[in-house]
Amino acid sequence: MMITKLSKNDSTCLDLGRRSFLASTAAFTVTAASKAFGREYGPDAPPVHYPDPDVVVHDPRFAKYKLGNSPILRLYHSQEMLWAEGPAWNSVGRYLLWSDIPNDVQLRWLAEDGHVTTFRQPAGNSNGNTFDYHGRQISCEHGNRRVVRYEHDGTVTVLADKYDGKPFNAPNDVVVHPTDGAIWFTDPGYGSMGNYEGNKAPLLLKEAIYRIDGKRGAIAKVADEIEKPNGICFSHDYKKLYVADTGGPKDIKVWDISDGKRLKDGKTFVSMELEVSGKVVNGLADGIRSDVDGNIWASAGWGGEGYDGVHIFASDGTRIGQIRLPEICSNVCFGGRKRNRLFMTASSSLYAVYVETRGAHVS
Repeated sequence: MMITKLSKNDSTCLDLGRRSFLASTAAFTVTAASKAFGREYGPDAPPVHYPDPDVVVHDPRFAKYKLGNSPILRLYHSQEMLWAEGPAWNSVGRYLLWSDIPNDVQLRWLAEDGHVTTFRQPAGNSNGNTFDYHGRQISCEHGNRRVVRYEHDGTVTVLADKYDGKPFNAPNDVVVHPTDGAIWFTDPGYGSMGNYEGNKAPLLLKEAIYRIDGKRGAIAKVADEIEKPNGICFSHDYKKLYVADTGGPKDIKVWDISDGKRLKDGKTFVSMELEVSGKVVNGLADGIRSDVDGNIWASAGWGGEGYDGVHIFASDGTRIGQIRLPEICSNVCFGGRKRNRLFMTASSSLYAVYVETRGAHVS
């Protein structure tokens, strides 16, 4: 497919000794003593007693990542924000960008003073966002069934809108490879299954994962054996690709990357089942990110109290930790000056917590 450009005028229409103390407090394993759903957030909320009881250690390997004096903070909340998604950190601008899909708007949280602004509206009912290695924003637009890139001069480049002559279902989440600039994205079709997050229309393609060649712009399907491919991330060393399946299995899949272009040996990485208060809960993972040690941080939801938030898995698939939130968590990204702050979009709020690791990738 040829890459097309829209003019600037057209684009407007689409318009982050005490060391032993912290280590020891972080090592506490929290049981059912504290419940995220009963916790208050906001300016009038009572102070958090350190260590934060909703950063939960399930395996000793997670203890070193939990900071004894870092609370979960709700950075922003609005009753008018309907479904926050797609957080992406801009290191140069020192801001966090995210989408509110039903309201067709992209919002921006400024690190210097916590101010939130409208960044772009309309936004094509955008979902996943990221930045490439030239600092350009890339977004998956539900409403327009395409992947776009916002150029430094304000124009919009359409990277992908069709495959095999048919429109995409509704591109969902996206990542960029640093070596060749290739853009990998998922296309489950949620934005076309109703008018709330896009425009209702038939799904004309099998749900799949795609790769856009960084030089030629050619689009290749790399996997379609997944029911609803959703959140996507590379492993810390770029040798594997992880994708959350929000379809029937509700698990996270993993493939080896062959020759930088192809996927092979696909298998289930983890099930999202978790025992909560003696009952097995099968929620689902949505957005996912890798840290520099190869752990996978997965937003989790639709499981209720004690489940919703972020689940952290070691590279061997063991669930080692949890960050419990009072809302369904849709997506995550690492940001801040040292990339050691985890930002979490959750229903109608934006949360953040510092952790003792760093995100493996730029956004």
